Amino acid sequence: MKLTIVSVGKQHESYVKKGVDQFTKRTSHYYPIEWKLIPPSKLSEPLKIKKAESISILKMIGENDVLILLDEKGKMYSSPGLANLIQQKANQSTQCLVFLIGGAYGVHDEIKIRANHIWSLSELVFPHMLVRLLLIEQLYRACSILANEKYHHA
Repeated sequence: MKLTIVSVGKQHESYVKKGVDQFTKRTSHYYPIEWKLIPPSKLSEPLKIKKAESISILKMIGENDVLILLDEKGKMYSSPGLANLIQQKANQSTQCLVFLIGGAYGVHDEIKIRANHIWSLSELVFPHMLVRLLLIEQLYRACSILANEKYHHA
């Protein structure tokens, strides 16, 4: 199974790049991982922005990919719960598990409809750059839980 992270927004800022790179490298010991960054739309109306970004997003997601949308209104998972979800998808022979971080205004409804799971990291709202770092760290943590390694102390 391959992990893909699709994120709408600018390139990684230097203050998170080092952490993102480190956890991406660690996670790649378990699964191949790829980042796909989509530049934010230059339109000015939120609905048009979400529609334009959704077109770019859907081009990056395969028909058989399992899409996990990060959204503040989604289901919350514990770290072991996320590990179980990843294991479940691996057991189902999922070829590609896609995690999506939408744009500043969220995602268009057609993306929510396409999503197989909607996941909330927290009830708090974070800057997109920090969400990238939190996401990749949680993916690494989930993989270390599945491998029965000592990173997660629970």
